[in-house]
Amino acid sequence: MTRTSFFATLILLCSLITGFAQAAEPDAVNINTATATELASLTGIGDSKAEAIIRYRKQNGAFTSADDLSNVKGIGAKTVADNADRISLK
Repeated sequence: MTRTSFFATLILLCSLITGFAQAAEPDAVNINTATATELASLTGIGDSKAEAIIRYRKQNGAFTSADDLSNVKGIGAKTVADNADRISLK
């Protein structure tokens, strides 16, 4: 293997690894528009908590911050923190 082909192979492998890592990252969930199924994809949020989020959202309007999720019965600050990188408001 020549030096050029070695580096070309190395660059290709790095690109593939980066692509797989990005593909494995879960999508952000907009807590103001997400369906129950989308909300349930968050860590620590099952079907009943997802429905509670939707009920809260309908009764109180849009969330203005991720921390507002802790106002929903059964959802604490730890759950919000565990999902901070996946929660979106837009």
